Amino acid sequence: MKFGIERLLEDPALRLKLAGRRVALLAHPASVTRELAHSLDALAALPDIRLAAAFGPQHGLRGDKQDNMIASPDFVDPRLGIPVFSLYGEQRRPSAAMMDQFDVLLVDLQDLGCRIYTFITTLRYMLEAAATHGKAVWILDRPNPAGRPVEGLRLRPGWESFVGAGPLPMRHGLTMGELARWFCVQLKLDVELEVLGMQQWLPAAAPGYGWPLHERSWVNPSPNAPNLSMARCYAGTVMLEGTTLSEGRGSTRPLELFGAPDIDADALLAAMRQLAPQWLSGCLLRPCWFEPTFHKHAGELCHGLQLHVDDPGHYDHAAFKPWRLMALAFKCLRRMDPAYPLWRDFDYEYEREKLAIDVINGSDLLRLWVDDPAAGPDDLDRLALIDEASWESERKPFLLYA
Repeated sequence: MKFGIERLLEDPALRLKLAGRRVALLAHPASVTRELAHSLDALAALPDIRLAAAFGPQHGLRGDKQDNMIASPDFVDPRLGIPVFSLYGEQRRPSAAMMDQFDVLLVDLQDLGCRIYTFITTLRYMLEAAATHGKAVWILDRPNPAGRPVEGLRLRPGWESFVGAGPLPMRHGLTMGELARWFCVQLKLDVELEVLGMQQWLPAAAPGYGWPLHERSWVNPSPNAPNLSMARCYAGTVMLEGTTLSEGRGSTRPLELFGAPDIDADALLAAMRQLAPQWLSGCLLRPCWFEPTFHKHAGELCHGLQLHVDDPGHYDHAAFKPWRLMALAFKCLRRMDPAYPLWRDFDYEYEREKLAIDVINGSDLLRLWVDDPAAGPDDLDRLALIDEASWESERKPFLLYA
């Protein structure tokens, strides 16, 4: 198969419309070719591409900034001599001066298929700026490693944030190119948009179900996205960022496990199996012990659970529901200990007035369900199924692949 960047590099005819135009690239460390050359270097080697600027989203253009709300600076690329602008920090929208540097923006970002991944919001902001300043945007499309399944509540009006770019469910099932098409319609943007689609991407095909497993090397799109298993779990485990539970940062399996020094993971798993066993389908859960070297509970032995989604004999892509699974874990923990200090109150992705768990979910509905002793799995399912069905219908016109 071919990604969008490879099609552009290999086919001079695709580059004809770039002739004489100043080109900028929005990319990150996973923006690489099949040979693992960074897209910026590969484009710079082409004599018919006039590179004028580059942009880096959260975690930077080439480097890895650990954790949230750690800004990347602007700088001049020492080899190419072009400005590299940061789109992560107190200023997350491109300025008029930044937009003045180019005519066409190439976007080559590996996404994880989850609404809260900030590259989606950066894409929205760049499309809005392009509409304002009359710039063209080309999406060099890449796979959604989480594939096509849809899960979770849609973001409610008024809950937009840097981890909530629009009324998407937590797991949206689109590629960046498809998202760009949806944004332009949903936001009524007048943008010269082109999507250089992938060739032979089969999102329903085993064993990758979205990611071309055994065909492409995995490069971390962010520091705590080390493998396909994390990408599969992320639509659920990302909610741990809004809790006092460790999401495994500081361990070798971030966002694939969770726990804390003061929980009984065996009892928690038993409670989950009793309350809603149907929400545990498609994966294996294993009680484990881990000691984070940094972040929450650093240096403390934590008891927790690991989500295993890499065994072909037990992983069921269509049945696996990571958002429901983690919601169930929170619900059972609350039932086991109603006074447990579950929700973490801190500044999250530049939102300082709302609880992080609500910002992550795009409303307070998930938290209210967890904290309501009378609410059961059917109550959350009823809300989510409506949102999931509406999104499945809404996204259909924007799908570019089978």
